[in-house]
Amino acid sequence: MFMPKSLPQVATAILLDRNGDLLIYLRDDKLTIAFPNYWDLFGGQVQEGESPEQALVREIQEELGIYLEGFHKFRVYECLEGDVRPNVKHVYWAKLDVSAEDLTLREGQRLAGVSLEESKNTRFANILSRVVNDFVQWYATEPSHEKSP
Repeated sequence: MFMPKSLPQVATAILLDRNGDLLIYLRDDKLTIAFPNYWDLFGGQVQEGESPEQALVREIQEELGIYLEGFHKFRVYECLEGDVRPNVKHVYWAKLDVSAEDLTLREGQRLAGVSLEESKNTRFANILSRVVNDFVQWYATEPSHEKSP
């Protein structure tokens, strides 16, 4: 399979609320979008001239109306299949001092906070089930991260 020299870049965030629940949103129910009615993480495409970190902050501002700071790099995934097109996903994580009820969703149908255990049974868009499962496993065993805001 032919692969372009430079894959599109995506920045996405695993956001934990003040209770340690994963903040996710239900994608719109439109046949014109990829993965309608699937749960998703916040983030999006890295635009020309942006770093993944700048894109992440911009996307969170657009989607939730908050300025994201204090986030950490989790992993980078080369997504060659399972998405609309091949891309590289830059995954970050942050603990927010809010709950889902405190936030206003600006894109999608519904915002929810689910426990990390519940997230294992959530129908995520593209490769995000793998990403979230990797994070849940790491978060449960990594002693060096901060678990409070």
